[in-house]
Parts: sequence; C-alpha cells; structure tokens
Amino acid sequence: MMFIHPLFLGKIGLTEILVILLIVVIFFGGKKIPELMRGMGRGVREFKDAMENPAAGDEKNGKEQAAPQESRKETPEEKK
Repeated sequence: MMFIHPLFLGKIGLTEILVILLIVVIFFGGKKIPELMRGMGRGVREFKDAMENPAAGDEKNGKEQAAPQESRKETPEEKK
C-alpha cells in the first residue's frame, strides 16, 4: 500500500484521510463544504496569478483603492 508522505504530516493513509473528511463534514455540514472549497480555489488561483505576474496585481489593487479623502479639522471659530 502506498502512503502519502509530505514532510509536515508524516505517514498518512486512507484511514486517516477518511477520519479527517468525516470530521470536516461533521463540523461544517455537507452544504457548506462546496462553498469552502470554492473559496479556497479562488484564493489559490489568485495566489498563483500574483506569483506569475506581480505587476497585474498592483494594477488591480490600484483600481480598487479609493483616493484618500482630505481630512479637515474644524476650528473653534467654524463650530460657532
């Protein structure tokens, strides 16, 4: 039998994977899991895009950020 052997997990087999999946289903429920996976997929995709083309991420962030508003404090004379 072949084991998945990532450095941070040690030896993990089919039984361990099934137990982890069962715990996830119990905590989040069957309806919430696709939404969680979709969000994780978007995050991974955005991360990969940013790694491949960092300049494109700067342009996106620049459009989303609003121009800073000029803050002005009222003087005591203006309050009257």
